[in-house]
Amino acid sequence: MSRYCARRLPVQQGPAAWNAILAPQAQARQLESDRTADFVIVGGGFAGLSAARRLTQLQPGARITVLEAGRLAEGAAGRNSGFMIDLPHNLNSHDYAGAGEDRTMIDLNRQAIGFAREAVEEYGIDTRYFDPAGKVNGAASAMAQAHNESYARHLASLGEASEMLDPGQMYELTGSRHYISGLFTPGTVMLQPAGYIRGVGTGLAARGVEIFENSPVVGFERQGGAWRVATRKGSISTSRVILTVNGHLESFGIERGRLVQLFLYAVMTAELDDAALARIGGKPRWGITPSDPMGTTVRKIDKGQGGSRILTRTCATVRPNALPSKAEMARAAKVMQRKFDRRFPQLAGMRMEYAWAGHLCLSLNGVAVMRKIEEGVYSGCVQNGLGTTRGTLTGIGAAELACGQTSAITEHFTNEAGPRRLPPQPFQQIGANALLRWKEWRAGEE
Repeated sequence: MSRYCARRLPVQQGPAAWNAILAPQAQARQLESDRTADFVIVGGGFAGLSAARRLTQLQPGARITVLEAGRLAEGAAGRNSGFMIDLPHNLNSHDYAGAGEDRTMIDLNRQAIGFAREAVEEYGIDTRYFDPAGKVNGAASAMAQAHNESYARHLASLGEASEMLDPGQMYELTGSRHYISGLFTPGTVMLQPAGYIRGVGTGLAARGVEIFENSPVVGFERQGGAWRVATRKGSISTSRVILTVNGHLESFGIERGRLVQLFLYAVMTAELDDAALARIGGKPRWGITPSDPMGTTVRKIDKGQGGSRILTRTCATVRPNALPSKAEMARAAKVMQRKFDRRFPQLAGMRMEYAWAGHLCLSLNGVAVMRKIEEGVYSGCVQNGLGTTRGTLTGIGAAELACGQTSAITEHFTNEAGPRRLPPQPFQQIGANALLRWKEWRAGEE
């Protein structure tokens, strides 16, 4: 193909809470003219900004432009749970263990974390936005505890450390009696994802990378020996286009019928006052992922990350048109309020200040789309629910491909099979959502 047109533009449901709890951003710079660049990156999330940073390393002095449909950290980059995980985290598994490539992915994930750590140091990003505190897989039932034990054995077989926490230790950490055990692993970084992304954007801009926000790409086409990338108010002529738009890749006609467009939902409390903090107890900051992948993620942050607050995240729906519904948002908010109340009865009924949907993209066989699409067009997409780490990796890899470089990252992702074709509609959406509801029910108290 030599012409790609966006069938739709990204739509967000609810505020990006991680961004909303920070100080206001400076006024956006919008593309409103015709320009040229050596590289154009479409998408300003973890993948896009990682690609831009890698390009500055590979080709110093190159003219690099990032086009973001909204504001930085208002899309998926500001709507996740902020876990940058190093260990196997296969969402299709009952206990996160992978299927044979775990050692390779651990090494790559740690490379991504190292890349992010270097960005924090280089750009002077607030270190509270990048907290190497580890995480806990929380268990609220005997079955979930068995999942943790199975996962711990798997980690031990890989030479990876973990520590089982008893109910008292879980209570001391979280202030909640809900959990009967937990599995602590030390390598996860707890991000304030919006703070990190905004910091990387500021650092890149200070080094000459042009970042245009509120500038959704409506299409791009080959004109002579270059690609013309068009927004509603301007365009850029370039020799190389890097797509870092995750599931939005399908709207450009790439891998159509092969990508699962999924939404996860989350709520966040208002800032907890001293009385509420005294009632809940526990440590100021922690993160709990569920032992069952379809369970509930809970995270507590403190003033250094945007105020003392608790985030609850659960529920998932498949939406092939990548548009979450208000009804699904309302249902998820009720479920999450119930989950919050059960974990923290001392704060039961507390109003949630923010509720939102976050867009994920999966492939049935768990592969990314990090490859050359055609001459001058490269993709760093399809994060399979691991946007912070996998997005960083695919962004780095796409930049390297665009520069003709090879690395462990490019070799891994370009050797993956392509995404498997999905079942036809309406069976895909009906069947997938029925399966998600069943898994959600099976997860129970998790």
